Amino acid sequence: MSSPDRHARSILPIPDRPATGLTTYDAKDPDTAFAPIEPLLPPPGAPNVVVVLLDDVGFGASSTFGGPCRTPTADRLAARGLRYRRFHTTALCAPTRQALLTGRNHHSVGMGSITETATSAPGYSSVRPNTKAPLAMTLKLNGYSTAQFGKCHEVPVWQTSPVGPFDAWPTGGGGFETFYGFIGGENNQWEPSLYDGTTPVEPPRTPEEGYHLTEDLADRATAWMRQQKALAPDRPFFVYFAPGATHAPHHVPRAWADRYRGEFDDGWDAARERTFARQKDLGVVPPEARLTARHEEIPAWADMPDELKPVLARQMEVYAGFLEHTDHQVGRLVDTLEDLGILDDTLVYYIVGDNGASAEGTVQGAFNEMANFNGMAALETTEFLHSKMDEFGSPESYNHYAVGWAWAMNTPYQWTKQVASHWGGTRNGTIVHWPRGTTGPGGLRSQFTHVIDLAPTILEAAGIPEPTTVNGVLQSPMEGTSMLDTFTEPDAAERHDLQYFEMFGNRGIYHRGWSAVTKHRTPWLMTGHQPPPFDEDVWELYDGHSDDSQARDLAADKPEVLARLQRLWLVEATKYGVLPLDDRTAERIEPSMAGRPTLVRGTSQLFFPGMGRLSENSVLSIKNRSFSVTAEVDVPDGGAQGVLIAQGGRFGGWAVYLHEGRPTFCYNVLGIRIFTTRGDVRVEPGVHQVRTEFAYDGGGLAKGGDVSLWVDGAAAGTGRVEMTQPMVFSADETTDIGREEGTPVSPDYTAATSRFTGRIHWVQLDVGDDDHDHVLDPEERLRIAIARQ
Repeated sequence: MSSPDRHARSILPIPDRPATGLTTYDAKDPDTAFAPIEPLLPPPGAPNVVVVLLDDVGFGASSTFGGPCRTPTADRLAARGLRYRRFHTTALCAPTRQALLTGRNHHSVGMGSITETATSAPGYSSVRPNTKAPLAMTLKLNGYSTAQFGKCHEVPVWQTSPVGPFDAWPTGGGGFETFYGFIGGENNQWEPSLYDGTTPVEPPRTPEEGYHLTEDLADRATAWMRQQKALAPDRPFFVYFAPGATHAPHHVPRAWADRYRGEFDDGWDAARERTFARQKDLGVVPPEARLTARHEEIPAWADMPDELKPVLARQMEVYAGFLEHTDHQVGRLVDTLEDLGILDDTLVYYIVGDNGASAEGTVQGAFNEMANFNGMAALETTEFLHSKMDEFGSPESYNHYAVGWAWAMNTPYQWTKQVASHWGGTRNGTIVHWPRGTTGPGGLRSQFTHVIDLAPTILEAAGIPEPTTVNGVLQSPMEGTSMLDTFTEPDAAERHDLQYFEMFGNRGIYHRGWSAVTKHRTPWLMTGHQPPPFDEDVWELYDGHSDDSQARDLAADKPEVLARLQRLWLVEATKYGVLPLDDRTAERIEPSMAGRPTLVRGTSQLFFPGMGRLSENSVLSIKNRSFSVTAEVDVPDGGAQGVLIAQGGRFGGWAVYLHEGRPTFCYNVLGIRIFTTRGDVRVEPGVHQVRTEFAYDGGGLAKGGDVSLWVDGAAAGTGRVEMTQPMVFSADETTDIGREEGTPVSPDYTAATSRFTGRIHWVQLDVGDDDHDHVLDPEERLRIAIARQ
């Protein structure tokens, strides 16, 4: 019989207990005795825990849940574990992740949307209250080793710079002792911006040398698990593996995509029919389920242009290869657990998607998804897409598939990611593998469950109580419900029988089998679209007892049930901080309009050599306005070249640099249009000021402007930029001084040749059109820059 747990685990950190008994004067006294020092460990029997969270994978994508993308690792775990066919997320990535990591609804932890659109409203601030400590912190303070690998999208954007604060970072206040991955919503799989803890690091290899982010993350995770068990075999670990795949860009080695050649040539309507048939054979949808109809906003395959269909088919081949490749990397983690002899003692959650499949790629798909985020999808014509077909998935692309494929990957449900009203946005197939703690290998579970249920389930499995205080702060109760009873009881009563949903005004409620839902906003209509007033939204009603797929709207037949659920939604929304509803888009991207803090204020920003990895939210915005860049440089004998300042990269951005000694300004619009202005003179050896002025045309967003170059106050060249990016340059590329990390803005240089070969004293960015001083006195420049900030 094991001894009782002596720790007061509801108070974290666990209070130290002073030694009692006789205190001797001389340590050599025979009566000198102290209890041995015992390292803090969880209660006996606490399992290792591995949570795998994929990104943007719909319910009907993986073979484990009937989809066309082969996922042998998920199949393998499901064969010895359990499949949960009614598991739900929040319909968007950052909200799902914060909900998973805290056991609370996403609005309760300030993540009503993604961090990039945070507002000052409590439910949308992106700031997690300290009364809702994350699961990893609770596990760490109870003796677990903790590590996260992959995507972290929970850091408020004004805290993503190299100066922090790091309270919301995984190794800051997140409870993870180790973190290796990226901060933000997505990343380039070939050339990512990475962090080891809070330290920026570069990938260990180049794409030409075979680098891929998901493989790198698996390398790190497997190495960490081996080391942890070699050095602390008695200590269980918590590993959170969130690779960021298969979020766009859909990047994968060509051989993996080519495995699916020709498999999607007949389009998304046919693919959806095949998936639905397989789902019924597998039992992941009940026999009476119906395949939901295609909404009129989603085009039929037959209606797509014939000349575009080969491109569309290739988009899906690349995505399918990406998902299979990702599943293979997860398999490496599973193999490591098996090699260490701990697979059966490890509670593995494999959540196949943090929301439904993404429809953010427009009805025709995208070679560069940033085009749609900037309202410029029209630049990607059919001819352009066809010319790029063989490059989809490669380092030269930043691609996304068409809306129709997202709809097919959510079979049999309606809608997609962002649409929290319908199961297509929130239902994700989930696998639990824990042979020591589950019964009935290969079993299917049909209880309604939600991502907020993970934290209480893991704590119960580990024998750890939910803490009442963490770091001296009284904690609010977790809002999820433990799933542990379903591990051994296939017909366990449904405990999580009430759940609200909301995202961008799309909202719904589940209660004891019934669901009432209303779609408010269409995901791919990001600009130039005004949704209706909330009170004009049309609600639908579904009886999940007989209609698992939400195929038969009963709103007209049972108005009293609909009214009851609508009222219940309002009650839950009030309880968890959903109100006020907010369906704004562009306004929420601009910090001053959204009401969130900004790291940099004013109209001037001063940079120094060596600064880098500055996120877009850490730099003054030059979009849709005039600006100037002034750099004081020291050019050695023989001349100099290289980047003075660069923002963004190959898929959108701008840079000021010396090319063969001549001052140069490059503005790259989405990698589709590149405008370069080259100076007429070389910058001679010595100390000089190099200045670029951009005079914006005005008259709206995304307009062009005139460029003028200056060296020591003398005109050095002029040029023209015909169009600009109005909203965002990149989700992952950054601003760097004296070099360019990641992909290059200009074809004039590579990342390897971008480093400035002279010396930079300072670089100053000024926005607005009120400053035309072509030479800045150093002392006056510093005084003005500080005052403006």
